[in-house]
Amino acid sequence: MADTPLLAIVGPTAVGKSRLALHLARSLGGEIVNADSRQVYRGMDIGTAKPSAEERSLVPHHLLDIRNPDEEFSLALFLQLANTAIVDIHSRGRLPIIVGGTGQYIWGLLEGWQVPKVAPNPGLRADLELQVQRRGPWALYQLLQAVDPEAAKKTDAKNPRRIIRALEIHFAGGTKPSKPRAKTPRTEPSLVIGLTVDRQELYRRIDDRVDQMMAQGFLEEVKGLLEGGYSPELPSMSGVGYQEIAAHLEGELPLGEAVQRIKYRTHRIARHQYAWFRLKDPRIQWIEADGREMEVGLQMAREFLTRCDKISSVGRPAADEVH
Repeated sequence: MADTPLLAIVGPTAVGKSRLALHLARSLGGEIVNADSRQVYRGMDIGTAKPSAEERSLVPHHLLDIRNPDEEFSLALFLQLANTAIVDIHSRGRLPIIVGGTGQYIWGLLEGWQVPKVAPNPGLRADLELQVQRRGPWALYQLLQAVDPEAAKKTDAKNPRRIIRALEIHFAGGTKPSKPRAKTPRTEPSLVIGLTVDRQELYRRIDDRVDQMMAQGFLEEVKGLLEGGYSPELPSMSGVGYQEIAAHLEGELPLGEAVQRIKYRTHRIARHQYAWFRLKDPRIQWIEADGREMEVGLQMAREFLTRCDKISSVGRPAADEVH
């Protein structure tokens, strides 16, 4: 089944990737493989914009709710589980549709990255975390810029966990995290569809989503996680929104300020995602999320499957095709 096609949908947060993925999966007999680093955690539904139970009942979804918030999840584990899911989907003659905004996950999967086998170094990690507490993440980010400027470009300067991991890999063997990775190229044909929209419109959609999250009970979701014993310092809780709401619940931030910080931080994350998914990247077929993306995306996917000569077996429209 190595030549069975593979489809991926990428782009910034709140642009509509999940909605398009669901439409294509229902129309083309596909199954969705999650490539969002936060949707893997149980109990973190509203703040990660996880597909609803109703949406998940329409088509099979993989790699959702597979870890508790206090369990470690990594790029290496994602690649292992995602590849297993793809083989399983292929074996049933279905179309795997990878969807998410975590650039490392997407390209690691599509390019067949061989992740450096660098085990966590508790001593070094504790020292770096102490430096973050004393000097702030910017000091460590400057160190990463000095030892590996290319890795720094792809690392959020305000995400100490990612900065620490990049430095951990560097100091483990003196190799740069951004050094070209060993790769095992995938053999199946793939199509990468990118969704994009004007920057100000994207910010408006992000702000609307945050307001909707609050209306859906995001405050209660975070409160439940804290009461369940999950610390705000956990890597899973470093996701946008969870830290800010936790700070409010602990009396450190007024709710209005916490919500505004979530919006601004999500704007920044969206800009950072465009560093992974560049508009000029020839590997990505970009579509404007202007209301016509469902029709355009479906046509693009069908043409791709036809070129792969798989439309009759894998790209077969499902009985409940959405028009």
